Amino acid sequence: ALAGGDGFGIAAADSVHTAATSADVWLDFTTPEATLDALDALASTQVKAAVIGTTGLTAEQEARVTDAAKRIAIVRSGNFSLGVNLLAGLVRQAAAKLGQGWDIEITEAHHRRKVDAPSGTALLLGEAAAQGRDVSLDNARLKLREGITGERPDGGIGFSAIRGGGIVGDHDVAFVSEREIVTLSHRALDRAVFADGALAAALWVADKPAGLYSMQDVLSL
Repeated sequence: ALAGGDGFGIAAADSVHTAATSADVWLDFTTPEATLDALDALASTQVKAAVIGTTGLTAEQEARVTDAAKRIAIVRSGNFSLGVNLLAGLVRQAAAKLGQGWDIEITEAHHRRKVDAPSGTALLLGEAAAQGRDVSLDNARLKLREGITGERPDGGIGFSAIRGGGIVGDHDVAFVSEREIVTLSHRALDRAVFADGALAAALWVADKPAGLYSMQDVLSL
C-alpha cells in the first residue's frame, strides 16, 4: 500500500496486541528477538497457539520458546515444507537402520541473502539423524572443516553450506559407507511450500493444549 499498490485486504499493525486482537493463531517467521518479544506480548492476549518458523535462535533463545510453550501451544520447526518433514522422518529411519559404519553428511544450499548457517532445515535433519541413532546432535555434530583436520571421527554428523544466487532451498542427507552411498534429498521449487505447511500447522494447532509440537506431530509421523 505504501508503494501505491493493492493492500490485498490485509491490515498492517504496529504492535502485537493490535495484531492479535481477533487472531486464533500467531504465525511468526521473523527474527529471534522479534519472535521472543511477540511470545512475551501474547501472554496478555487471547491467542493460545502459535506457529514459529524463525531460525538462527541461540540455545538460550530456544529455551525461552520452550518456556512459552508451557502456557500456549507452539508448533516449532526449522522448515514447514511437508516434503522436508517427510524427509526428516525418512532420515530418522535410515539412521536407525544403518549402523555406525555409515557416515552421515548433510549438505544444504540457499540464496545468497540467507544470514544463518547451517540452515534451520539442515539442523532439523541433523536432529532427525541423531534421534535415529539415539544420540545428542550437540555431541555428534562435527566441527567445520578447514586446514589439517585429521580423520573423520566415527559416529559424527557433518554439515556443509552453499550460498549463491536465488536458490530457494536444497537439502541432501548422505549415508556413506566404504562400499556404497544412500542419499535422501529434497528441493524446494517455490517458497509457497513453506506457507502451505505453516497454514496446515496453524489449522492443526489452533485447538491443541499448551505444549511444544513439531511438524512431525502435525503430519502424525
